[in-house]
Amino acid sequence: MASILKTGLRFQTLCLGLLATLASSLTPAHAEMSDWAVNDGGRMRIVALPPEPDGTVRGALQIEPRDGWITYWKQPGQAGIPPQLSLAPDSGLTLTDMKFPVPKQFVDGDVRDLGYDHPVTLPFTVKITDASRPAVFKASAFIGLCRNICVPFQAEFQVNLLSKKLPLEENLILDEATRHLPEVPSPDFAVAESKLGSDHKKLKLSLKLPEGSPRPDIVVVGPDGHVLLDQEHAKTSGGIYSVDMPLGKLANKPMQTGQDWSLLVIAGNRAMETPLAIE
Repeated sequence: MASILKTGLRFQTLCLGLLATLASSLTPAHAEMSDWAVNDGGRMRIVALPPEPDGTVRGALQIEPRDGWITYWKQPGQAGIPPQLSLAPDSGLTLTDMKFPVPKQFVDGDVRDLGYDHPVTLPFTVKITDASRPAVFKASAFIGLCRNICVPFQAEFQVNLLSKKLPLEENLILDEATRHLPEVPSPDFAVAESKLGSDHKKLKLSLKLPEGSPRPDIVVVGPDGHVLLDQEHAKTSGGIYSVDMPLGKLANKPMQTGQDWSLLVIAGNRAMETPLAIE
């Protein structure tokens, strides 16, 4: 399997003068989908909507693995290639956000990966940063499609953000993708406490879970993309699920303030994702 590559993505292009024209025009702006790029493991394409008045463009990278193949979450786990989207330098766009639906865990011997064995849509947003550029989104997508081995798959895409058709299908695709994203924390599904154990070898979590939830799957992403999956000493008391998660290789590294940690909790048919503050 290929080694982990850092996720990157997003595009931005259009002009502020063009945006003003779009906002005042009686003719609705239109968007488009790229052609599918295809390889042995599956296919992918770009979907984009017309720019909003503030210069934001909503889009998505659609990936469809073939039967028996998988593609990866933003942090693949122990091996794999996370999706990466790079905007053309002359696009006039800047990537501001990319989101990922809830992944599955795949176990192959001692290797555990996080990803998808079904079609998946990754919503993203970009911001127009250069008013002098044409209304065309140009980007390169790089993903891994894996079966017995991982095959890198790269393709170039171009989407006309002002095409002549109504973006009905594009809106449906993005709305459906949004429904598959993890929730944000809420009163019945949130982090009650997160701290390092006294020996600095475990992360101690306390979670408020939805009533009647089964034992959750927990994915913690630490500095440098290190993923924690193992749970120890799990118990439920007073509606709080408490568990220790071994830090593994992170136990040998100094912990510093300001490091990025994130948490994904999958509890039955609900999932919650949030940045994680370590005490």
